Order: sequence, then structure tokens, then C-alpha cells
Amino acid sequence: QVQLVESGGGSVQAGGSLRLSCLASGFAISRTCMSWSRQAPGKEREGVAVVSPGGTVTTYAGSVKGRFTISRDNAKNMVYLEMNSLTPEDTAMYYCAAARGSLGCSYTDATIWGQGTQVTVSS
Repeated sequence: QVQLVESGGGSVQAGGSLRLSCLASGFAISRTCMSWSRQAPGKEREGVAVVSPGGTVTTYAGSVKGRFTISRDNAKNMVYLEMNSLTPEDTAMYYCAAARGSLGCSYTDATIWGQGTQVTVSS
């Protein structure tokens, strides 16, 4: 079964850090662009970070650049999102996604989505 399972979310105070993990199963991520997106209540889903199949190219949303780091371990079939200096504006459900079968490597090229993990940042 092809799926993505996120973990690592939780509640943290402003200024804190969290590390999200995404485990892929049913397919190998080594040739797939992977990304993280988030959706806050009442807002549209927002792309946060993308990493190329080899992990050498990353792209970040302006709102998280310099604070978040996306990385991947193809041998473990996992993708990570390290989040530092969190603010209440980062509160959202965070989703891992894979652009499996896509030629592009952006948030909109995702074809497989996880169920999400909640991140709540209090002031």
C-alpha cells in the first residue's frame, strides 16, 4: 500500500523547535521530489518546503526560510522538516507529500499526501 505517515507534531511555545518526520511505504522515494505543506484553520494549504530526489536542491516558502530545514534519507525512505524559532503563525496541520510520477518538483506536483500531523505554537 502506497502511503505517507507523518509524525513529530505537538504543542510548543513560541521560540521552540520541532522535528517532523515522514515515512513512505509502498514505493521508494529516491526518485521522487518530496515536500511539506501546511494548512491552518480557515486558510488555504500553503507549500512550506520541497527537496529534490537527491536532496541537493531545496526550496522554501518565504515565511519559513531561515527557520525550517527540509531533508531526506532515501535509504530509510524518510523525509524530515526541522522547524526552529516557531511562532504562533506556524500553527497548522502539516502534510508530507510526494510528487510520484510527476516530472515537476514543486508543491503543486504532489500526487500522494499523508494524513498530516498537528503543530500548535502558543505565545
